[in-house]
Amino acid sequence: MRTLTLIVTTMALLSLAGCAGDPAPPTAKQIPHELTAHGQTRVDEYYWLRERDNPDVVRYLEDENAYLQQVMAPTEALQDELFEEMIGRIEPDDASVPRFSRGYWYYTRYVEGGEYALHCRREGTMEAPEEVMLDGNQLASGEGYFALSGVRVASDNRTVAYAVDTVGRRKYTWRFRDLATGQDLPDRIPDMTPRAVWAEDGRTLFYVRQDPETLRSYQVWRHELGQDPANAVLVFEETDDTFSVGVGKSKSRRYLLIRSSQTIADEVRYLLADQPAGQWRVFQPRERGLEYSVDHIDDRFVVRTNLEAENFRLVACGQDWTGKEGWQDLVPHDPEVLVTGFELYRDFLVVQERRGGLAHLRIKPWHDTGEHDLEFGEATYSAWIIGSPELDTTTLRYGFSSLTTPRSVIDYDMNSRTRVVMKQDKVLGEFDPQWYQAEYIRATAPDGTEVPVSLVYRKDLFARGENPCLVYGYGSYGSSSSAGFRSWRLSLLDRGFVFAIAHVRGGQEMGRHWYEDGKLLRKMNTFTDFIACGEHLIDAGYSDPDRIYAMGGSAGGLLVGAVVNLAPDLWHGAVADVPFVDVVTTMLDDSIPLTTGEYDEWGNPHEQVYHDYMLAYSPYDQVEAKNYPNLLVTAGFHDSQVQYFEPAKWVARLRNRKTDENLLLLHTNMEAGHGGQSGRFRRYRETALECAFLLTLADSQREDTP
Repeated sequence: MRTLTLIVTTMALLSLAGCAGDPAPPTAKQIPHELTAHGQTRVDEYYWLRERDNPDVVRYLEDENAYLQQVMAPTEALQDELFEEMIGRIEPDDASVPRFSRGYWYYTRYVEGGEYALHCRREGTMEAPEEVMLDGNQLASGEGYFALSGVRVASDNRTVAYAVDTVGRRKYTWRFRDLATGQDLPDRIPDMTPRAVWAEDGRTLFYVRQDPETLRSYQVWRHELGQDPANAVLVFEETDDTFSVGVGKSKSRRYLLIRSSQTIADEVRYLLADQPAGQWRVFQPRERGLEYSVDHIDDRFVVRTNLEAENFRLVACGQDWTGKEGWQDLVPHDPEVLVTGFELYRDFLVVQERRGGLAHLRIKPWHDTGEHDLEFGEATYSAWIIGSPELDTTTLRYGFSSLTTPRSVIDYDMNSRTRVVMKQDKVLGEFDPQWYQAEYIRATAPDGTEVPVSLVYRKDLFARGENPCLVYGYGSYGSSSSAGFRSWRLSLLDRGFVFAIAHVRGGQEMGRHWYEDGKLLRKMNTFTDFIACGEHLIDAGYSDPDRIYAMGGSAGGLLVGAVVNLAPDLWHGAVADVPFVDVVTTMLDDSIPLTTGEYDEWGNPHEQVYHDYMLAYSPYDQVEAKNYPNLLVTAGFHDSQVQYFEPAKWVARLRNRKTDENLLLLHTNMEAGHGGQSGRFRRYRETALECAFLLTLADSQREDTP
């Protein structure tokens, strides 16, 4: 077994401790800019960093990158070691479990050394010759950034549509490939979303266009193969700028669906899939506060809705009378159970739920008794429906993962109640799940609420009260942070770290009320929950009080920014990935992507009550002259979800105001967007940097402790 002790050179420790002789951090120039709302004027001295094309902005970001490289230079060997560990655990020629659709088995696979997947199929059986539809490595050749998305095979199996982004700003170009010849067709549709669906004629594609400035998905267009894309037909435009649109097809393949959605309302349109030029019909007119989604089987629609059901319920209705007045219960509302999704089969309905903070899958035969739940047998875990494109099967395919069990794909026979593990991700090298202990505990928030925490550690390296601990959180949009496996975490666990997930309010782990209690004018609960979790991990002996760290990305980066303002002395360090930290200024600017669609998440700061509440927690606005923990902040120059200038401004203001000598580092990926670096392996360079930052801090703190 390899050595588990982190060895860091004296030079690295001295550099990270802020001693004399360190490289001087960049200083962003200050250009006062006044922002006025509700009679209040704020001065934003770094507002100019929004000027993406300004050479001074690019120079500042590059100076910050150079500073990070200088400061972290003593850890380069550790970063290389971590990177090689991380990619060394990944099976180089991995492949997905095949799925059957319209006579073909579809799957993806990797070739050794390849960064991107090959999209393949075999006709009839898996013994048939392989057909490589798309080779991601060939398509990515010469590109600094590459993302392949929306791979859609037409109903006649002859054409594949696929969307490519080579910038990282979520602007995709749709391309079409003739699968008989392997050659791309001349049809190209630039600057679109990767959302699209084929009609049942095999020639007509419905795709979604985004606003070129805000990137809001707002139009659905119809394109027929062989026609000039300039002659595409606009079939729907969403004029309410708080809504975005998507397209799909029912499980029965009988209907095409357009869904307009905002935070608390939905509206679905439907059309017979074999009549692409037909007239779309509204399923149920939008109402504020009414959320619903739709699928179809046989002669009825199945609907998941919050109508008279805070935790959602499932209802059914006929094909010709789809309004809410005709909805009949299939799965009634349960105040203790959140219905998060469902999957339709000819003989079964599968319901995905959350109970007690954990995912559950419930099997309901349509015509017989025998309703039952799947059992998973672990303290904390993640389970989800993968499903099948086909209705006529008794096999439920689902995914399972935990903090100690790698991601698994499992086929469950709903008649015989037997399961077969079709695949479990391999972890190459030295790994045994029995080496690790996962636990599911509770922390008490200031208002008395019990907040779940999932955690994992290596048994032979755990000593109560002596381990460094990394606490991850998100807590927004009702997105639940399930406890799943990530092989890169082993590089921390095998060096003595405890890893914890704080299931704070703002997600939906404990039901819909968990989300409602962590948004709008109750958003502060998200942050105080997280702080309570950190304090409990210390009090319960899971963390060394001097070596506890916070991590979160995007809205989770907002969480990190807020908690280092509210409780800076609790954390020895934090990692904020693409953090949403300039909340008020961003939400006042409706030209920025995502803004108008998120008023019901954060509040509309054009209304004073929301403006003042958001201002009270906005990390950028709350930076003070005080000590802060060590911070590593990341950004993507082409990020369309959290603009690069939010983390850049935050770091600039922190540099100017903080009173400590702790590390403050900004890494801007100049070739990437919100998801960071593209590629299967390259992305782990950034992960290795973050882990080296945490490990070196933890080791230096241990050395400094008497």
